[in-house]
Amino acid sequence: MTAAPLVLLDSASLYFRSFFALPDSMTSPDGQPVNAVRGFADTVARILVDRKPSRLVACLDADWRPAFRVAALPSYKAHRVVEGGDGSEEEVPDALSPQVPIILDLLDAAGLATAEATGYEADDVIGALAHAEKVDPVEVVTGDRDLFQLVRHTPTPVTVMYVGRGWNKVEIIGPAELAVKYALPAEFAGDAYADMAVLRGDPSDGLPGVAGIGEKTAAKLITDFGSLDAVIAAVYDGRDRRLTARVRTKLSEAADYLAAAPTVVRVAVDAPVVLDRPDAVPAGAADVDRLMALKKRWNLGTSIDRLIAALKR
Repeated sequence: MTAAPLVLLDSASLYFRSFFALPDSMTSPDGQPVNAVRGFADTVARILVDRKPSRLVACLDADWRPAFRVAALPSYKAHRVVEGGDGSEEEVPDALSPQVPIILDLLDAAGLATAEATGYEADDVIGALAHAEKVDPVEVVTGDRDLFQLVRHTPTPVTVMYVGRGWNKVEIIGPAELAVKYALPAEFAGDAYADMAVLRGDPSDGLPGVAGIGEKTAAKLITDFGSLDAVIAAVYDGRDRRLTARVRTKLSEAADYLAAAPTVVRVAVDAPVVLDRPDAVPAGAADVDRLMALKKRWNLGTSIDRLIAALKR
């Protein structure tokens, strides 16, 4: 029998998705939108019912734009910074920001663990917890493809439950699926994806990539050479005929970027993660009365009922 998984939630990814997927006509009695809260609660309830995890952690951003990544690549998420600020505040929809504390209250009342690491993003928290897990299979629930780099077979399998189109259309991505999706080597698909992402870049995170190197070329380079380091070594070796003159020139021109980008792209598996409580999924909500009070205060309706029911195991 397969062991029940440790589920790691990319919390911000899930509540952002809920905010944009559900109408802002879902409001509290005083008119405050609660669409992200309701969508998040419903997603957690579905995960508890469908995946039956023995452990679950809602992973949080202690710093959405860590200083060590900005130092390596100043363009990192620069386009998301609040205009006129000090560079530390993310531009978040006005109707979403007040919903985040409610979501944290829900998790606390439900008895579900949260985790963060000072100076790091939720991606790093997820990466550190997945990297350290030696007992249970790990399932990472996210709408962020960056976390595809975590998939592995051993010592325990790590898969990504990709919810970019919602939980009903979840894609389960393990090493085999990732290898097929991006034409990468199955035996080290997670590491290969991270190396490919460096070459390809990601405009949504302010990563320019190597000019003239698209996703297919990036994947082929990593597949042919085995790693980004090997690709870079071949650039300066000058004798490897697998690199065309054009690609060699493009990579050489991007030397500074290629030296900095891996620090930005790869999750920090050594992040100092702190959990607010043990990660075991409780056999029933920790504080039903408080959950019902939150339901009434914020008009959360059946979303709370479904979460309570999902925790009754």
